Parts: sequence; C-alpha cells; structure tokens
Amino acid sequence: MSSSATSTAALFDAIDRRFADEVAFLADLVRRPSDNPPGDCASHAEVTAQALEALGFDVERHRVPAADVSSAGMISATNLVVRHRFGDGPTVALNAHGDVVPPGDGWSTDPYGAEVRDGWMYGRGVAVSKSDFATYAFALKALIDTQAKLNGTVELHLTYDEESGGLVGPGWLLKQGIVKPDYAICAGFSYSITTAHNGAIHLEVTVRGKSAHAARPDTGHDALEAAVAVLNALYAHREDLRQVRSATTGIEHPTLVVGLIEGGINTNVVPDRVTLRLDRRVVPEETPQDALAQLRALIERAVADLPGISVEIREVLVTSPLRPIEGTARLLSALQSAAEVTLGARIPEEGVPLYTDARLYCEAGVPTVIYGAGPRTLLEANGHRADERVALEDVRLATKTIALALQELLAGR
Repeated sequence: MSSSATSTAALFDAIDRRFADEVAFLADLVRRPSDNPPGDCASHAEVTAQALEALGFDVERHRVPAADVSSAGMISATNLVVRHRFGDGPTVALNAHGDVVPPGDGWSTDPYGAEVRDGWMYGRGVAVSKSDFATYAFALKALIDTQAKLNGTVELHLTYDEESGGLVGPGWLLKQGIVKPDYAICAGFSYSITTAHNGAIHLEVTVRGKSAHAARPDTGHDALEAAVAVLNALYAHREDLRQVRSATTGIEHPTLVVGLIEGGINTNVVPDRVTLRLDRRVVPEETPQDALAQLRALIERAVADLPGISVEIREVLVTSPLRPIEGTARLLSALQSAAEVTLGARIPEEGVPLYTDARLYCEAGVPTVIYGAGPRTLLEANGHRADERVALEDVRLATKTIALALQELLAGR
C-alpha cells in the first residue's frame, strides 16, 4: 500500500472512530434554536464554541457590535473563528452558518428534536447548514489527529447571519480584517460542487399620493392606482427577463418577484401611501449595478406622468453573484478528486439560482466554492420547509471528502 493510500486510510479511520461524536455534536446544535428572524443568535454561538473547545479547538469569539447587528435586522450575533496552522502555505477557510429560518408549520416531528429516522436526522437547520458545522469541524479534527503533514492553515468561520444577507457574518469578518483566507469552501451539499450562483436585489418601493374622502376621490391622488402602474411595469419586465438566458448550468434566467405589499388608511379613504417589496435575482452574467439602474428607471417611468404622485426607492439588499475566479479551478479539482475516492464517481460542477453569503468571499477576491453535507437537491433536504433533514451517511461522506480535499490543497505540490 502506498504512503498516500495509508494516509487516506488513516484519515478515514479517524473520521469513522469519531462519527458517533460528530452526530451527537450536530444533534446538540439542532436542539438549540437559532431562528433568524428574530436573530438572537449569540447564545447559540456560545454553545457551539464550548462544544468546539471540548474537541480541543481554540475558539475566537467575535461579537458583532450592536449597531451593525441592528442594521441587519437582528438582535445579537457572535462569529466564531478556529485556526489551525499545519505549516507554511495558503489559508483555506471553511464557512457555514448557524442561523436558520423559523420552522413554520407542517412538521411530522419536533423541529428542534434532532430525531433520527431511517438514517436521516430531522430538524430545523440540520441541512442548512448546521450539518457543516459538524462536517468541517470533524474533518479538521481528523487531519489534526492523524498529524497530517500539510503546508498551510485551515480556518473554521462559523457565522450567524446568512438568512439576513451575510454582512455581519463573513462580510463583517472580512471587512474587519479578522480573516484573510486564500481559498474558501462554504456550506453546500455532497453530490455536486457549486461554483456560481445568482445575486439578489431587494428593493422597498414607496408610492406616495394624497389622501381624500372616498366621496370626493377627485380631491386626492390615489397611491394604490399609481402602485398598480408600477406593478404592471414590473410584471411586464419579468416576462422580458425570461428571454435573458444564463450560460451557467443550473441557472436559467433572471427572476423578479413582488413579495410584499401594504398601504392605505381605511376603506373609505383614498390611499396616500403604498409600499412594495421586490426581489430581483441577478444571474452570473449580469452586474447588480446594471440591474438596479434598470429597475429604478422602470419604476420611475411608470409614475412619471401621474399628477400628485411621487416614488421613493430604498435599497434593502444588493448582492453580487458568485462566479468562478482565478483559483476556483484548484478548489474544484481538489474536491472532485476527493469525491472520486469517497463516492467512486466524479461529481459535477454547477450553478444554483439562489444566493448565499459565499459571494462575500468572492467579492473580496477569494476563490470560493460551495460543498458540504446534504442530499442531491434542496428539495430532498426540505431546506426552508417542514421536516428539514440530512442523511447521516452524507454527513460522514462529506466529512471525508472535505478532509481529503484539504489534504490535497495543502500538500504543497
């Protein structure tokens, strides 16, 4: 048996020996709620930090200032960083988020119960993405336990605001200079590697008119009628966006959704204000700045000829797409080579139409891919739905794949 094969066997054996501990680690994190909203996540970070310290890691706790947390619509957030230097060389960051969407209705089990049924663990956040807290931590632990001879550093970046956009998670860590990785792998699923995803624009559009008694509507300016003009323009634009085709596998075209509308005073009053919230997804071939300018022009043009009507447009969120950059190919190659060993097959590269905080590493010039523990699709995992789940064998598989890929990336060849 070659020394490489011996090293791989020892690495996999170390992961298998600790796998019961890994499952227990994951279950404990699932049992501790970290819903966002409301986004009061500092206590979950402390539980996670203590669990990591019990494994022998030195854990840095970076509490985000209250003003920054409030601006993200949250209550509290503490980012955790673990660093292990094996030797001189690049730094590879492993990032996953511990904040989760609220459970909602329709569960067949306790959403915080971490029940294991037919080889699957169920619970809110078990797949997206507390599973990768476990995957990444135990992959690093196995490399340490086997005294892997590597040239470089592995960091765990465990953050708590992906559901709010990532700006007080990876965005804050990068902006503060707390972390400066050369590569990043972010939470994902086990049977493909994501190298591209959409960006997103969230806008709040407020249409203003003038209230009046319903018996004399001619003395007012109807904000709702004007908002209908805006909606008609947006929905016509949505049909145009279907013709913009992305060349990225897994991504079809830009999308636009008006997800929230509110306004008016009473049934017998001409509405003086209507507010819309919209979501525009930006494909990798677009820039968010161009898409934003296009939306602004369209909305303003829709009400330009309506007397007594004004419109305000507030940027709630503007994020860039994740795209392959120089260095991405090296990450892709290492993960695909590792998966050929763990899965016996070459897993594909793909894009996805959602957006994640992985794009923040890419925006900082860090080559980034998405890979971690999970089934083949988000629907199979019930991500953001009732009965969210992850197969425990996929957790084991992803842990081995990540460990082997890190070994390849930091081998110094």
